[in-house]
Amino acid sequence: MKRTCAPIEFSKLIGVPTKLDRRTFVLAAANGSSARAQSLTQWFHASRKTRALELRKCLDRIRELEPAIHAWVQVKPQEPTGSGPLSGIPFGVKDIVETRGLATEYGSPIYKGRIGVADAAIVRGLRQRGAILLGKTQTTAFAYRTPAPTRNPRDLGHTPGGSSSGSAAAVAAGMVPFAVGEQTQGSVLRPASYCGVTGFKPTYGLLSLEGVLPLAKSLDTLGFYTPTAADMLALWEAMGHPAGAGEDFALAAPDPIPDVEPPMKAAFQNALSALQKAGLSIRSVDIAGMLARLAEASNTVMFYEGARFHEQRFKEYGARLADLVDLVQKGLQIPMEQYDEARRYIAESAARVREIYKATPVILVPAATGPAPLGLSSTGDPRMNAPWTALGTPAISIPLPISSGLPLGLQLTADRGQDARVLRAAVRVHAALKLHFV
Repeated sequence: MKRTCAPIEFSKLIGVPTKLDRRTFVLAAANGSSARAQSLTQWFHASRKTRALELRKCLDRIRELEPAIHAWVQVKPQEPTGSGPLSGIPFGVKDIVETRGLATEYGSPIYKGRIGVADAAIVRGLRQRGAILLGKTQTTAFAYRTPAPTRNPRDLGHTPGGSSSGSAAAVAAGMVPFAVGEQTQGSVLRPASYCGVTGFKPTYGLLSLEGVLPLAKSLDTLGFYTPTAADMLALWEAMGHPAGAGEDFALAAPDPIPDVEPPMKAAFQNALSALQKAGLSIRSVDIAGMLARLAEASNTVMFYEGARFHEQRFKEYGARLADLVDLVQKGLQIPMEQYDEARRYIAESAARVREIYKATPVILVPAATGPAPLGLSSTGDPRMNAPWTALGTPAISIPLPISSGLPLGLQLTADRGQDARVLRAAVRVHAALKLHFV
C-alpha cells in the first residue's frame, strides 16, 4: 500500500512554546500560518491531492495550537487499512479506545506508557474505509470525573467538558474534521455544547464497543464529533449507515423547560421561537419531571455497574484511582434492589417516550445546563444528556445561535433506531436557525 503520510511522533510535532496567552491563541486560531480548517463535507468533496495537503494543515494546526489546548495524548498518524469514502481523512480517538501501537492510557497516570495491542472495532471500521487515525485524544481518567488537562478552544479559561474532552476540543480547534468519543451519561453531547461543535450519540448497541474500556455496560455508547450537523450526516453515511430521506413532522419541546441556567433557558426559548417563525411545528410535552428522575436512575445504574467493573482495580490501586474511588465505594453500597428499581423506571420511561415519538418523532431539549464552567476542576453537569443515554435513544447536539458569550447546544432526540431521522432533523433545524439569525 502506498504511504499516505510518514508517522509523526508528538514530541517531534510540537515545535512552539509550551504556553500561549489567550490573545496569542485567538490570533493564531483566526490568522495563523495554517489555513482555516475545512468542514468534513468539504473533505468529502476534495480530491486525493487536496486531502493530502489538508492533512498537513491539520498537523500544522496541532503544532500551532496544541500547547495551549492539550487535546492530544499522542499524535502519530497511522496508515489506513483500506480505501473508501473516508480515504485520506484524519480523525482522533478518545483514549479509552484500544489502538494498536498507540497510547491507550485510559486518562490515568497509572497506565502512563501503556500501548494498545489491537484496534477496537470502531477504529478498524474507520481505517478500513480509508480514514487516517491521527492519534489519541485526552479523556478524563477512566472516562469518569478526574479532569483531563484539555482546555476549551472557545475560551482557554473554561472546561471543554468531559469525558471526551480531547475529541471535542480537537474538532472545535480545527485539528481534525471528526473525532470519536464515548458517552455513559453526557460525555459526548455536553462537550459538544460547551465547545460549539456537533456531537452525536447513536442508538445504544448499534455500534460495537469491542476494545472500549467499559464504565457501565448498559449505558456506554460510542459517539462522534464534527463541525456541523451536515458533516455528521455525511460521516454517518460514509460509515455505511442509511442516511434516510427528508421528512416533515412536528417537533416536541418540554414545557416546563428543565431546570437550566438563565443563558441556556433564554437561548433555548429563542431557538424554539425562531423555529416556529421558520414554519416548523413545535408541540409542548410535559417531561421535565421524568427527565429529572431518569437522570437519578442513570446515576444509580452507572455507580452500581461501574463499581463492580472497577472493584478489582480499586483493590489493586486504591487512592491512585482519584475520583473513581468515590464511584467504587458508593457504588458497592448500592443494593441490587435499588439498581433493579432504577432499571425498571428506565424501562417504564422508555415506553412513555415511545408514545411521544409517535406524535412528535423528534424531541428538542437543552444540550447542557448552561455554558462551560470556568476552570478545569469540573467537567460540568451531565443531567441534560443522561436521561437519553439511559433510554438508549439517538441524540445529537448542534450549536445554538448566540450573539455573545460561550457556546450553547441544542439537543435533538429520536426513538431507538431512528438515527438517520434525528440526523436529518438536526440538519433541517440547524439550517432554519442559521437562516433566522443571519
